[in-house]
Amino acid sequence: MTEDDEQQFTIVDKRHGRESDDVPAEKAAPAADAPPQSAPEPPPTPEPSASAPRGAGSVPALDFSTFIMSLSTSALFHLGLVAEEEGQPPPPPNLPMARQTIDILDILEQKTRGNLDSEESHLLESLLYELRLRYVELQKRGPA
Repeated sequence: MTEDDEQQFTIVDKRHGRESDDVPAEKAAPAADAPPQSAPEPPPTPEPSASAPRGAGSVPALDFSTFIMSLSTSALFHLGLVAEEEGQPPPPPNLPMARQTIDILDILEQKTRGNLDSEESHLLESLLYELRLRYVELQKRGPA
């Protein structure tokens, strides 16, 4: 590469607000033997505690039961049976999305069979049963 082919660009040192114009790319790159600069570490986030109050912005601890409850709530939303916000009407049913979420729960049931405790297994089975019943009911009704 010749000097005429070199691209010119501006380097701004934001720490001091200084600018350096027309510095060739080769000269602007840090030296290979220069120590790498590390980004400042973000402040530590507090660990959520089980005794923390549940208000706006707080979420329950995540475990398998909470995960499948979340997916089932999503399926109910797509079935048009629960609203996004309290006091709002539920959305119209979106059966393809509801079916996909129910299928995800079915996959989880198949892949975790024999690895769940009795409560988790019963919860997953009963959620799937209820969601499938509601899905079939809405599918039989057809478009509103």
